Amino acid sequence: MESQPKRKPNAREIAARLRDEIAAGTFGPGDRLPGGRAYATKLGVSLMTVQNAYAQLREEGLVEGVSGSGTYVRDTVPGEPGPREAAQRLTDLQAEVTRVSAELAGLVERVKRLEAAVGPAEGESGA
Repeated sequence: MESQPKRKPNAREIAARLRDEIAAGTFGPGDRLPGGRAYATKLGVSLMTVQNAYAQLREEGLVEGVSGSGTYVRDTVPGEPGPREAAQRLTDLQAEVTRVSAELAGLVERVKRLEAAVGPAEGESGA
């Protein structure tokens, strides 16, 4: 029996994994994320893939890069949600977008079936 080689994660999936770990408290404010090279080796991906994942988290405001030192989970800024809360909100939002997208796809299919059953609306030409 042949086993399929394990698929390597892309940058978006790595960012999602880290976002979930921040939301769960695995990485808290001020914690350093794994070094890019070592993390890339561990995941079996290129350094660029990990750097792209870290860049996505920076754009989301969850982490910040310190030149020559690494990438760290941002400290909480007064009046703003902390990284853990922000990561959880992003995770929740992604789940909601997935749910709404699936629901919308179902509605589109229902409209198509209705249109096929009813025929063209008044004023629409068939050609």
